[in-house]
Amino acid sequence: MDMTGLNMLAGWTISGDVIMIEQMPIFGGYCGNLEETAICDVATTLASFGLFSGNFHLDGPIHIRWGTTMAKETLAVAGHACAAVDNNTDLLLANQYYPVAGPCTEMGLIETAAQAICDTASGRELLSGSAVAKGVVQDKTTGMEARVMGEAAAQTAGMKIPEVNELLKKFTGWYEPQYTCADLGKTFQECYDVKTVRPTKEYLEVYDKALARMADWGFEITPYNTGVMYGGYDDPKNYTY
Repeated sequence: MDMTGLNMLAGWTISGDVIMIEQMPIFGGYCGNLEETAICDVATTLASFGLFSGNFHLDGPIHIRWGTTMAKETLAVAGHACAAVDNNTDLLLANQYYPVAGPCTEMGLIETAAQAICDTASGRELLSGSAVAKGVVQDKTTGMEARVMGEAAAQTAGMKIPEVNELLKKFTGWYEPQYTCADLGKTFQECYDVKTVRPTKEYLEVYDKALARMADWGFEITPYNTGVMYGGYDDPKNYTY
């Protein structure tokens, strides 16, 4: 960080601003393999507080080949790094979400749920997502991905780590083989009624399918608005968005 960045940090600190420090270690890059990347992740997390006066740290280990935070290796890096810091400090930890698939796809929702499971079980306080289609395609982000992220996190609270590990094997085992042919999905304008900001019937049905698949794997999400969000697709009055 150059002097301009340090001066900005000093000004933010004096002003009492909330400072988020972000870093995304690359698995398979200069950091090396899983263990080395996890060490780098812990070190940069601690540095964001000790050197740069951060109030919370935004993580996001990225796979060098796939450009996602949801590969089994990057989930392992994020999970171990977070657990190590969380078990020894009271620092606020967050993580970023970059699924390979796009909106209005089962894969995008299930990738997002997988990371939410990992993040919650390892002790993260904040979840930042979900930037589907790797966060690089215009208008390819919607509230439905954030919804499954939140519902998966709530469902994970209190689960035992061995149970979480078995679930993540099922999740990653299903979506990783699809990386080379992942559907980039639809744009926000195609997924939502832009006037009412409500999801389309199609996306609600895709969401239901994703939840049903996860339930088959033993991870059953109970929607917050059962009977409201999932009933009467054709009547906008039944939507809660």
